Amino acid sequence: MQLRNDFFDYLDPTLFKVISEAAHESCIETYLIGGFVRDYFLNRKNKKDIDIVAIGSGIKLAKAVQKKLKGAKPVKIFKTFGTAMVNWNEIDIEFVGSRKESYSKESRNPKIKPGTLKDDQNRRDFSINALAISLNKGDFGALIDPFNGISDLKHKILRTPLNPNLTYSDDPLRMLRAIRFASELNFEIEQKSLSAIANNVDRISIVSKERILDELTKILSNKKPSTGFILLEKTGLLQLILPELTALKGIDEIEGKKHKDNFFHTLEVVDNLCSKSNNLWLRWAALLHDIGKAPTKQFKASTGWTFHNHELVGSKMVYKIFKRLKMQLNSKMKYVQKMILMSSRPIIISKDNVTDSAIRRLIFDAGPFIDDLITLCEADITTKNLKRFELYHNNFKIVREKIVAIEEKDRLRNFQPPVSGEVIMKYFGLNPSPEIGVIKESIKESILEGEIPNEFEAAFEKMKQVGKKIGLKSNGETL
Repeated sequence: MQLRNDFFDYLDPTLFKVISEAAHESCIETYLIGGFVRDYFLNRKNKKDIDIVAIGSGIKLAKAVQKKLKGAKPVKIFKTFGTAMVNWNEIDIEFVGSRKESYSKESRNPKIKPGTLKDDQNRRDFSINALAISLNKGDFGALIDPFNGISDLKHKILRTPLNPNLTYSDDPLRMLRAIRFASELNFEIEQKSLSAIANNVDRISIVSKERILDELTKILSNKKPSTGFILLEKTGLLQLILPELTALKGIDEIEGKKHKDNFFHTLEVVDNLCSKSNNLWLRWAALLHDIGKAPTKQFKASTGWTFHNHELVGSKMVYKIFKRLKMQLNSKMKYVQKMILMSSRPIIISKDNVTDSAIRRLIFDAGPFIDDLITLCEADITTKNLKRFELYHNNFKIVREKIVAIEEKDRLRNFQPPVSGEVIMKYFGLNPSPEIGVIKESIKESILEGEIPNEFEAAFEKMKQVGKKIGLKSNGETL
């Protein structure tokens, strides 16, 4: 099969000609392979990453190409993997020698030997990633498709080139990649391949947490992550990676009283959020926002099913999850914890008459993340009752409008006390003491309750009143 004339032109008309010339002069048989080819046929313009396979030394070919490409950066060589990278016009071009691989049960890192193009295509994870295009002078532009990858692209099927049980057992990361591609491309995993994933789930234990996290992040970055997480659950992988989520699955019924399936509710919330925000960490918060419901679930005959304090419990569970997945225990984790801890606050407010003091406290507690919190809560509305759905959204609209109005007046999003501890100490002649905290807390509460504006003069007067009330006297300092 020969490619359309525009294949080599949409990226740069000279790039592949230069690679072809360098390959010819170096007497190295050369092919374009992998994601770049796949994405072209899917009309997904991939202009950042190109994989070149050389029947011989990929490092030698990379050096030859770098010399010919004007503006190319120095070759980066990765001797451990036998690969080399050339960056040109912000495009990473990776060169690797064709190879065949053999695996041991203890590791997903293969033993590598030089091989043919066929060997190299055999080792690829999926037929759609095994497509190769010749860059050789004799058949430049010819498509080599030994596993009917073009047909699989057309029918949106994910299929392994070889026996899927062998493919997934050898490198279990491919199980996550299959699910990620299915989610990302809206493809179906071939039934034999899906069964093979379920048969080999225990092999995921030899994959590093960093690589698992990378695939989870890519699934969560898709437009509709629920597709991937449903497959993770169906195959048994999710139970091994995020058991806190699978614990939410199912509906219990006692005395005719049920609760919703919090697993599928969570996935609805994630999908809703993804239509509103690209914030990855807010997506993590949506994924984990109800994990506290499994350990707090109780049944009471008078009220039915309850999940008291699930937000607090869930926020505390985040630390163990982040640590287990080797995620950074930094401000991003604290952000996720805060979103989960506060996830019901705006919902509670929206159900009642929205008071200014409640809004002030919400802004104060959420700080700069108030907009993210409201977005999460809006995504959490999954009721199928249209009247209730519209009511909730209308109430949140009111909450948003009040937040804007109060924020403009009171400036609470990045709240700092109008009267500092230094001012209090100077006025009353104090050293650091508990009385200073009492005064500052009283000023803060007065502002949040709307008793005084968030301004220095009003706060200063409040300071004097509170100081007098607790027996402090001015030392005569004027401010």
